[in-house]
Parts: sequence; C-alpha cells; structure tokens
Amino acid sequence: MALYERILVTLDGTPVDDALLDDVELLAEALGATVLLLRVAHFHTRDSRVAEEDEARDDLARAAARLGGHGFAVETVLGRGEPAEVIVAQAEALGVQLIAMATHGHGWLERRVLGSVADYVRHHSDVPLLVVKGRPATG
Repeated sequence: MALYERILVTLDGTPVDDALLDDVELLAEALGATVLLLRVAHFHTRDSRVAEEDEARDDLARAAARLGGHGFAVETVLGRGEPAEVIVAQAEALGVQLIAMATHGHGWLERRVLGSVADYVRHHSDVPLLVVKGRPATG
C-alpha cells in the first residue's frame, strides 16, 4: 500500500481552491493517488440551503473536471453542516490517508475570534494534514 493512496481535498469555493489544486495535482501525480474532493454546504436558513448546495456542486464539478482532465482518479463528496466537523467525519468515513486544505492566511486575531477550520481539523483528526497557504493559482 502506498503512503497516500486516497487524498481528501477540501474546497471552499474561493480562489484558494485553485492554489490548493495546483499542489494536490503534483502530489497525486507523484503518488498515483485518488483525489476525493469535498465541498461542505454550510447554511443557516432553509432559504440559503438550495443556493449553497448548488454552488457547492458547481465547485465540485469544476475541480473534478480540472483533475479528471489531467487523468487523475477523482471522486466528489457534497457535505452539509459545519465545515470543520464534516471534514473530520468524512476523512474517517472515506478512509483517506491525507487531508489537504488551504488556509486564507488570517492573522492571529481573526483566528481567535472566528476560529479556524484547519486548526479544528488538526486537533480532531488523526489523519495527516497538508495545509497550503492561500496564494494566487499558477494555472
């Protein structure tokens, strides 16, 4: 068994997704890994649920087309709920060996006030975590 056969890649529908996918493509190619794309629909009202789920499906489809177009084995998962909790639960349920996610580069004060999905995942999952600092995508 290879070190990382299944990589869970968390998307959030922002430009940092492209930067994350740049790095994941390199890693998945080197390892011959399957990429599992996860986008969590996070909503607070019934009215926003449909729009958020549609946006999440679109994000997953774009990322899957990008990776699939480059020959990667790709699976998609649409989660619902609190992103950090869903990421941890899906990593366990899907049996991945690595979680890859991007950060937005918030400062320490923003992390203290808003919390951090990456920090939650780091503390609540035993799966290794690759955190990519958000930056402009290269392609």
